[in-house]
Amino acid sequence: MEAHKAEVELSESRYRSLEDVVRDETFPAVDLALRRGVHISQDDPEPFAFIADAQAFLEEFYRRYGCELVRSPDQFYYLVPSGDRLGRRHLSAGEMLVGQALALVYLDPAMLEQGGVVERAQIVSRLSSLVGDVRLVRALNFRRRPSAERVAQEVLRTEIEKAFRSLAGLGFVELVDEVRIRLRRPVLRFADAVRGLETPVAALERLIREGRAIALESDVEEDTE
Repeated sequence: MEAHKAEVELSESRYRSLEDVVRDETFPAVDLALRRGVHISQDDPEPFAFIADAQAFLEEFYRRYGCELVRSPDQFYYLVPSGDRLGRRHLSAGEMLVGQALALVYLDPAMLEQGGVVERAQIVSRLSSLVGDVRLVRALNFRRRPSAERVAQEVLRTEIEKAFRSLAGLGFVELVDEVRIRLRRPVLRFADAVRGLETPVAALERLIREGRAIALESDVEEDTE
């Protein structure tokens, strides 16, 4: 059955061999992005279509590097290393916490009407209301313990902005301007821990409130060899 499925996939692909895939002008940029841990979704039409068309060959290719090419049910691709041939990149606890808040907002039906665009201040406000400023500062920057409220707010904005930039670099969000960000499909990876539950939004809120940042499977960085 699996062999037949693979044959069907190959027959539908415009690529006849791995050499054809590697020679495609789209391959270098896609390969580098995946190795850096970038998530490539349907919001990226050309690279997404390239991976979908070459998926069978790319799965075998990355398996030789000790990585699994994953296609999420939410329609995005990313690499997960199963060995140590490619370096691993771990998100910080702060980035995980911000990512969970972004996923929480993404699950709001109102996001469809807004095209996934949200003001950065809304994310800060949502996190503050769920976690509290003191605990949030400690989670985002455990080396600093600002006592003054004004300083605490500055630390929050600074650290959350860092998290936004980091998550944008990995394809979870798009930085629209200095005020707004656009949530992308891959941000749903931060909601994996509550998938299948009757009330995923409430469950995710509880995780954030309790400070339980569930780590994602390690994404890859660059070849360490």
